[in-house]
Amino acid sequence: RKGKGVVGPFAFYYMAGRVGDGSSERENSRAGQESTGGLKKRSFEDHQQQQGGGEGARKRERTEKNGEKKMGSGEIDEDLHSRQLAVYGRDTMRKMASAHVLVSGLKGLGVEVAKNLVLAGVRAVSLQDAGTVEAADLSSQFYFKESDVGQPRAQCCATKLQELNPAVKVSVVEGSSTTKEEEAFLSQFNVVVCHDCPLEKAKRWDKFCHEHQPPIAFIRADTRGLFAQVFCDFGPSFVVSDVDGETPQVGIISSISNSQPALVTCVEEERLEFQDGELVQFKEVEGMSELNDGKPRRVKNVKAYSFELEEDTSNFKKYLSGGLVTKVKEPKTLQFKPLDECVADPGEFLLCDFAKIERPALLHVAFLALDEFAQKKGAFPRPGMAEDAEEFVQMCHGVNQALSQSSKGAFQKQELDEGLLRKFAMISRGDLSPMATFIGGIVAQEALKACSGKFHPIFQFFYFDSIESLGDTPTFEDVQPVGSRYDGQIVVFGQKFQQKMEALNAFVVGAGALGCEFLKLLAMMGVACSKNGKLTVTDDDTIEKSNLSRQFLFRQTDIGRSKSEVSGQAAQGMNPQLNIASLQNRVCPETEDVFNDSFWESLDVVINALDNVKARLYVDMRCVYFGKPLLESGTLGPKCNTQVVIPGLTENYGASRDPPEKQAPMCTIHSFPHNIDHCLAWARSEFEGHVEKAPSEVNAYLEDVAAYAANALKQADGQTKEQLEQVVDALCASKCTTFSECIVWARKVFDEYFYNRISQLVYTFPEDAKTSNGSPFWSPPKRFPRAIKFDCKDPTHMMFVRSASILRAQVYQIDVPEWCHDSAQFQQAADSYKTPDFVPRSGVKIETDPKATNKFASSGDDASMVENLLSQLEPVSKELPAKYRLTPIPFEKDDDTNFHMELITSLANLRARNYSIQEVDKLQAKLIAGRIIPAIATSTAVATGLVCLELYKVLQGVKLESYRNTFGNLSLPLFAMAEPIPPKIFEYNSMKWSLWDRWIIEGQEMTTKELLQWFSAKGLTCYSISCGPALIYNNLFPKHKERLDKKVLDIVKTVAKLEIPEYRNHFDLVVACEDDEGEDVDIPLVSVKFR
Repeated sequence: RKGKGVVGPFAFYYMAGRVGDGSSERENSRAGQESTGGLKKRSFEDHQQQQGGGEGARKRERTEKNGEKKMGSGEIDEDLHSRQLAVYGRDTMRKMASAHVLVSGLKGLGVEVAKNLVLAGVRAVSLQDAGTVEAADLSSQFYFKESDVGQPRAQCCATKLQELNPAVKVSVVEGSSTTKEEEAFLSQFNVVVCHDCPLEKAKRWDKFCHEHQPPIAFIRADTRGLFAQVFCDFGPSFVVSDVDGETPQVGIISSISNSQPALVTCVEEERLEFQDGELVQFKEVEGMSELNDGKPRRVKNVKAYSFELEEDTSNFKKYLSGGLVTKVKEPKTLQFKPLDECVADPGEFLLCDFAKIERPALLHVAFLALDEFAQKKGAFPRPGMAEDAEEFVQMCHGVNQALSQSSKGAFQKQELDEGLLRKFAMISRGDLSPMATFIGGIVAQEALKACSGKFHPIFQFFYFDSIESLGDTPTFEDVQPVGSRYDGQIVVFGQKFQQKMEALNAFVVGAGALGCEFLKLLAMMGVACSKNGKLTVTDDDTIEKSNLSRQFLFRQTDIGRSKSEVSGQAAQGMNPQLNIASLQNRVCPETEDVFNDSFWESLDVVINALDNVKARLYVDMRCVYFGKPLLESGTLGPKCNTQVVIPGLTENYGASRDPPEKQAPMCTIHSFPHNIDHCLAWARSEFEGHVEKAPSEVNAYLEDVAAYAANALKQADGQTKEQLEQVVDALCASKCTTFSECIVWARKVFDEYFYNRISQLVYTFPEDAKTSNGSPFWSPPKRFPRAIKFDCKDPTHMMFVRSASILRAQVYQIDVPEWCHDSAQFQQAADSYKTPDFVPRSGVKIETDPKATNKFASSGDDASMVENLLSQLEPVSKELPAKYRLTPIPFEKDDDTNFHMELITSLANLRARNYSIQEVDKLQAKLIAGRIIPAIATSTAVATGLVCLELYKVLQGVKLESYRNTFGNLSLPLFAMAEPIPPKIFEYNSMKWSLWDRWIIEGQEMTTKELLQWFSAKGLTCYSISCGPALIYNNLFPKHKERLDKKVLDIVKTVAKLEIPEYRNHFDLVVACEDDEGEDVDIPLVSVKFR
């Protein structure tokens, strides 16, 4: 349930991978927060952390240079959209980049939709709104300022929207007065999205769009207080090319029978996820070559590692070996109906909360009645007005009756919940930023589906409510608008609630994609917008170009600056009353002097905007310790999830963990790859070994030769030997002093990797080799390799030699000559090296055990080999200048000018060519080797909107059953909400406690004996006391009896060596107790206050 950020009880919904926050660009080795952003970058611990401002300045200079690249027509800026490309792919992005979308209605919901579309990179977004800005609009419209009141809505936000993405044309358009003009106006768009649009006008627009050739996709959406509706009509025949966005699974075949039906068995490496009735394709099948014709075939009786084909293979050739089977994605055609027909016959509603199965039909009636009320009265029901609410309820009864009669049974008459309908009416004038953000993410994604055919659209109605956020209904007087920017929220929750919101002390951890959305939301909601409130945001990361496609508070000019600083300033610009403090610290044990006890104790709520599990678990631990509510969320591509952690009510984030990720065996990566992921993992490892780890090891040696040598002799194991071999190679055998020598080195590496090692492998294990039990050695999943000879005319060969030579030169601080970039000259230089003949050796050991994990093979003579290597280095070290050092180069995937991805891509593709594996382009290599977490703005909006709806509940102090954890998948679409799991309750005698409890003892002068007596009074026998890793008392040790009359504080200081900072007034003990029968009793953490 966790992974890099998966939260909530929905593990069974995960379609592929786990969900994280999906928005930070760095890989997650960091112990603190990595400002937001997916899948949980969770377990990648090999990221080279940037150090100091110098690297930040270099990064800014590099990314600004990249930002100046001119994009040709239809060309995708892969630096900007790399995380989005990982979700959609190039073809979908190109379709999106040719779409023109109209957004009609520019209040909170409209601007959310427009923002997400501009970030996504559609061709053009046209804005239409004939209204002028009102003070209440500022409740959710984050681009309006108080000075905009009375000005046209569309014009007031167009410039800000354009700043999000200069490649998208943002324009303001006027409406039309006649039917003919209206139709001509609508004809110019691919998608029409309307908000605050009366039902009759919406029907008219949708009818035209539905009948237009080609059809124009039409979306209508509204939020009314804590209620929302979405309607989609993409035409009479809309083709979905990819219903879920998941990568088709590939199975490795181990056998195929000659029978009817044919039984196909796959290698037991990964369970098959095929479903009965789906189509599959075969390739690389040896023997039964008839299956390699590319024809899709239908499967049935799918088991974990086998399935049957609906085909007779009795007369096919006999299966010999090999073969891959891949699921074929079938397009799906949807026949949408126009809005006018769907009103009476809405079909199946998209359900999001199984506790509210009847709710969508009820809200269908309510929204139709609200249109009728507005048409009759000229406005929605007045806030808290019982008279209007009663009239609205009667209209609902009328609509309910009329629908059941006119639909001819398609819509069943509903049993109306009048209490809920009254609440609906009383808050219908509400305009809440969390609702606009949540629905805005959904609607924008639907518009992108209409542009591209990627992902399954809503078919056709979606209704949503978060009435649980309301808590106790406020009084009539309390919900009357006061002419402030918060009126859209006041008419729902009341003025007293707004004052509580403004006095909140909140902590947002992370300022990436999730963090930007949270800061915007909190500013709109009025959190910490009084002198008594405070919002603290922290993030130690800096802004990169690839952030700009989702982290909407940042601009091109902000690249290299602190995320927390820029986002804090931007949020304050949206609401000048916001009292915000922006910090650049990680939240981790090392910063507990910054985030000390008094800081945590002062907080009212903590909101995580993180992208790695380690930081999440630490924040979760602190929230449990100090009893603070924690709101969690994460994203992975189109998936998102939220979890609410409430003291005493719910389990904490760390209460459950994902199983560890499956890792490919070491021997598979090094000698027997069978997919491109294996090749890229190997390529990334080799890259880091040559340009980062080996130079770093050389520098460590040169820094203190004597100390290094002494330590090496002391260790004298396989790892030490390998490290020394790297140093010897870099300073002796392969030391480079000119660029020509770098080219020769690259050619030697090419020959070693792709010819010599492969030749040795097939010499050791020939194609007809057998295992110890007589079966073929080269049986699936192993693929028999073939050596490659260098060819200067092959582009991939030349990409490898060029990138390897340049990076080698950078390591040795050698100038790269201009002729290096001349293809003909470089080709001539690379081809001048003559490859020596390779002679395979007998007795070479190649690891074949998939369970082997130690890459550093030890032998009995490691010590003597270490001595020999050190002796080789001794004269060399004396000849080198005192300050001679190499330049380690950390991997940086987001700089297209540094040759990193060229080297990794060519390494991986040449290895793939050795093993006849499908090669990849540089973008695909970047996504896999760079461990890029798929991320899009829409799922971020959905997650953050849902979290802030839970924040309303936290302030209301609602019961457990009112909270919701959510898993969402915008591609399906799926929204699954469930009540959080309560914490495990422990009971003993008359006492009850959970992980949220902490026993606090006043113990400045307390002795160990008195502490034991304290537990004895509770009916518990304390037999062991620990402080950190130190055991300070155990009744089994006679010497510990000497400590009974000593003060616990003194023992903690002397035995546990605990240094207690000035800001802390207590220390913690882990106490082991048993009952009268000798059974262990798990008790809470014990805190002893001493000052």
